[in-house]
Amino acid sequence: MPKMLGNIANSRVKCLVILFLFFYSTKIFPQWPVMKTDADSLVRLGADYIYNLEFDKAEECFKQVINRYPALPAGYFLDAMVDWWKITSFRNTREFDNSFLKKIDKVIQVCDNILDTNEYEISALFFKGGAIGYRGRFHVVRENWFRAANDGYSAFRILIKCLEIAPNNYDIMLGTGIYNYFAEVLPEQNPAIKPLMLFAPKGDRKLGILQLHASAKYARYASVEAKLVLLQIYYDFEKDFFAAYNIAKELIEKYPNNPVFQRYYGRCLVSLYYLEEWEQHWKMILEWYNQKKPGYDMLTAREALYYVGSALFEKGVYEEALSYFYKCDEFSRKLDKDGPSAFMIYLNLKVGKIYDLQGKRNYAIMQYNKVLSWKNYRDSHEQAKRYLQIPYTR
Repeated sequence: MPKMLGNIANSRVKCLVILFLFFYSTKIFPQWPVMKTDADSLVRLGADYIYNLEFDKAEECFKQVINRYPALPAGYFLDAMVDWWKITSFRNTREFDNSFLKKIDKVIQVCDNILDTNEYEISALFFKGGAIGYRGRFHVVRENWFRAANDGYSAFRILIKCLEIAPNNYDIMLGTGIYNYFAEVLPEQNPAIKPLMLFAPKGDRKLGILQLHASAKYARYASVEAKLVLLQIYYDFEKDFFAAYNIAKELIEKYPNNPVFQRYYGRCLVSLYYLEEWEQHWKMILEWYNQKKPGYDMLTAREALYYVGSALFEKGVYEEALSYFYKCDEFSRKLDKDGPSAFMIYLNLKVGKIYDLQGKRNYAIMQYNKVLSWKNYRDSHEQAKRYLQIPYTR
């Protein structure tokens, strides 16, 4: 069940395939041969600030890079990444959209100024590909599919050119690893994707994972991104929850403020059935939401409510579990604009189970019928029909 909920986005993979293959491949910080020592230090420090959602500190670092080296793309690119993580972290607003797109345009302009005189300049190629790739990812988030596909293809072409110039660069291996992995895995899982891959290079799942591990261990700038991609691969695709847990634990220890890393760590605790840690971790996330900690939005709170309720259900603390499920249901009614989400469907199933355990059979039947009135998600209808016939027991 928690595995399924952590995988909600995968149901739309047919629409997102081009971007899965291409936009991740541009999330790279290449080794700049012309990077000065001071700029290198500021870029790496600023990147750490971004991952920990310390945006003001990150912006100050990148402004210094831009002021000292206005002809180089590094500062502009990382400054755009501040807005990208704001978009990622504050999911219920479009406040940062225009600023992000303007900064991306600036990155491309600075890169083009360099490429006009040297079309093989590696830094400019990397940052241009990265900028276009992130713009493509932005269009995925905003469901502008045509623009997303165009940017994905453009970024892919730049990546191929970069590979020709520097095939053994560990930062580049983030892109090659992602391509190799998803180019094999996604067509296997979604046959409708195969025609899209006819003219693309063949992928290699195992090689892709090896390249990502190499990037995570040795890359100068791309190591955190490589770890994040490995975390997503191990959790969402490989179902190797222990491997995902180890990566997530490392990331939250270094970047404790990051809600993306914290959510993945919490999901790993659920999937591994570390029951006490599972309950306490999601309660902590819920408290951060109540404290209005940046990035801990209602979507995150809804997830936390579901998992805390589920932990209490597992422990047999039914009345307290119901209080969390009721609140989760309330949040879901506010958030689910296109019909009941997986969270709403399964929390209502669990409420029905609790009613059965409490001997409130009529209320349990109402819950199961409610679930049957909604779309079938995985085994939701199967469970509801089963417990309509025979009351749930433990």
